[in-house]
Amino acid sequence: MTAAKRAMTPAEPKSEALRALYWRDEILQVMFWLRGEGFGDDADAPLIERFLGVEASIGIRYLDRLVEEGYLTRDAPHYRLTEQGIDQGGRIFSEEFAEFMRPTHGECGPDCWCHASADDADACLADRQAHEAHGHS
Repeated sequence: MTAAKRAMTPAEPKSEALRALYWRDEILQVMFWLRGEGFGDDADAPLIERFLGVEASIGIRYLDRLVEEGYLTRDAPHYRLTEQGIDQGGRIFSEEFAEFMRPTHGECGPDCWCHASADDADACLADRQAHEAHGHS
């Protein structure tokens, strides 16, 4: 099935150039996540299809393109992130989930004194809980 005849995902751009960038980011991000979650360093087209909802034949086209661009290596049928792919995938993943990684109301930020030691973390938590118990936010 040609790209013009196949159904695109709702978020997928219509132009080929933007679609290639879109799938590059999606594939690198999911491969970075799979690696970080301990699912292994290798991925094949059916695994990518499962996580991204793209047909395996479409996925292989973009996976092979990422090999040509130096983001992946290929040991058929598996693909693996290169150092460049890890760096780019990590950047994309961080940008995508940055808002979810920010402290929520009542949580400490990354520069809080409580990160100095486990004892300081316990003291900070106790201080915040006492502060909330007294009706302060």
